[in-house]
Amino acid sequence: MTSLPQRQQLIDSVTEATAAGARQDQACAVLGLSPRTLQRWQAGETLTEDRRPQRHDTPSHALNDAERSHLLAVANSAEFADLPPSQIVPRLADQGIYLASESTFYRILKAARQLKQFCIPEIFDDVPFCTCQLAEV
Repeated sequence: MTSLPQRQQLIDSVTEATAAGARQDQACAVLGLSPRTLQRWQAGETLTEDRRPQRHDTPSHALNDAERSHLLAVANSAEFADLPPSQIVPRLADQGIYLASESTFYRILKAARQLKQFCIPEIFDDVPFCTCQLAEV
C-alpha cells in the first residue's frame, strides 16, 4: 500500500513527466504504476489515504515465544534429537502430548536453522529428498 506522501510524490512525478511531453501511460510504467490507479487517486477533490483495512500479520492462535522455545527444547531433547518432526509428532501423540502440528514443527525448526535437507541415494532411492533435524547440543 502506498502512503499519502508517496502517492503525492508519484502524482507529482507523473505530472512533471507529462508536462515535459511524456505520455501518461509511459510515465506510469516507468514508476511501476497503473494508469488506472493514478486516475483513481486523482478522482476525488482531495488526495486521501488508502481506505482498505490493514492486514493483521499474526493470527490469534499463533504460538508465542514461550511455546516456541518449549517446542525447540522438546525437539532438541535426547529422546527426539535425532528424529525428524514426522516421527516426533506421532511419538508425542502416543504419549498423549500435543505441542504443535508436524508442519509447525518443521517451520519452527527451519526458523531456528535446525533443519537441513539430506539424501542418501542407497537408502532413499525412491524419495526425491529427505529432511532431518539438527539438534543443538
